[in-house]
Order: sequence, then C-alpha cells, then structure tokens
Amino acid sequence: MSELKARIVSALVLAAVVLTATLAGGWLFAAVATMIAVIVWAEWLDMACPGCDDRIRLLGVVLLGLLFVGALFLPNSGMALAWAVATAAFVLAAMGFSGEKWSVAGFLYSGLTLVALIMLRESGDAASGLIAILFLYAVVWATDIGAYFAGRAIGGPKILPVVSPKKTWSGGIGGVISAIFAGIVVLAVAGVGSPGLAVILAVVLSVVSQIGDFFESWIKRRASVKDSSRNIPGHGGFMDRVDGLVFAAIVLWAMSLAGGGFERPSSAFFGG
Repeated sequence: MSELKARIVSALVLAAVVLTATLAGGWLFAAVATMIAVIVWAEWLDMACPGCDDRIRLLGVVLLGLLFVGALFLPNSGMALAWAVATAAFVLAAMGFSGEKWSVAGFLYSGLTLVALIMLRESGDAASGLIAILFLYAVVWATDIGAYFAGRAIGGPKILPVVSPKKTWSGGIGGVISAIFAGIVVLAVAGVGSPGLAVILAVVLSVVSQIGDFFESWIKRRASVKDSSRNIPGHGGFMDRVDGLVFAAIVLWAMSLAGGGFERPSSAFFGG
C-alpha cells in the first residue's frame, strides 16, 4: 500500500509539472525537456556504460545544456543544425575514451529526445505545436494503461519473454486499441485532422512506443538491473517512465519533418 501511494503521488506530481510546462511552452517547456534529457543521459550511462569516464558524463551534460540555450535563441532549422554539431563534437571527443559506443548511443538517445520534443512543441503556430505534444502524450499514456490492464485481464502468449517476460500480445493489442481511442478524442476536441489520420498516427506511435519499452528493457537486462534508477519514488527511474515517449516523440518528429519541414513540422498533421 505504501508503494502504491508513492506511485500515485509521484505520477501526479510528474504529470502536473509536465502538463504545466507543456501548456506554457517557451523556455519552461524547453527547460523541462532538457532536465528530462539530462537525467536520461545520466541513467543511461549508469546502466549501459558504468565505467565511462566522468569527463564523458560532464561533456554530455554541457552539450545538452548548450542545446537548451540554442532552443531559446535559434529557429528550428538552427536547432537541428546545433544538434548535429553537438553530436559530431561528442563523437569526436568520445573516441578517446573507453566505452565510447555506448556513450555515443546514449547521447543520441537523450539528445534526440530533447530536440524532438522542443521542435514539435515550438514549431509552426502555437496551437499546432501544443496539439502535437498533447496527442503524443495521450497516445503513449493510453498505450501504457491499455497494455497494462489488457495484459492482466487477458494474459496469453508473451511477445518477447527473453527481454520482457511480462509483456503479452493481448497487452500490446490492448495498448494499440486504447491509443486509437485517445488519438481520435484529442484530434476531435482540437478540431484538426480526421479520424483516419488519428488512427494511422495512433497505431504507428503506439507500436513505436512499445518498441521503445522493449528497448529499455533490453538495456536493463544487459545491465542486470530492475529499474533505470531510484529517482522517482515508487516508479524507478525517468527512463522507466519515458522509454515509450522517447521513441514515439522521435518518430513523430521525423514523420512531421517530412510533411512540414524544419520550421513547421507540427503543422504537417496538427495544423488547423
């Protein structure tokens, strides 16, 4: 009961912080996205590269901080260029240290999270950016909730037990169905897009978010840990909470870039 209470309180606090920053946008959202990226970066190294040089850890934090500064002053195309330059700088610096492949992968993971979230939220007009992020939250959270309850209620064959022994096909399908419903509701309330668009995006993002969950489970299994950290009471670490969101955000950003370009990616699907 005490652990359940801790999970509920932690979830409410995190949801309040994230939703407040999302609604506000601007520097506050960029700051929260950067904070998440920095914590994810630290948790990644603790799991995947515990022997990495402390200078690599500091370099990642500095570069993520510079990306935050870039988000405040650069247009989206400049932000994308800044991320490319920061990644190149990190790769070059990391080549001189042990475990560089895992540190590079971690910087790509955390850096893309920061850039994708900020560029989706702050691109195009304010409305489309906000709708894009709320749609993303709704689909990913509905996937998690639907998968949890469907898996427990129905059970059945496991998807990939060697990586995640508890995840079932019934849970995965339940997560997709829940995501479709959530996506349709968000676009209907926002008055943009169509039910068909909502279904397509929800299915893609729901599947991708579940792949992200499996990916983090694989990292944890490789590191022989149950949680990415103990940073969130009752929940484990930030990577445990945002693994699906990271993959879904990056894929939605990439899809949106193809339709709206660097300056207006969120308008590709969520413009009025």
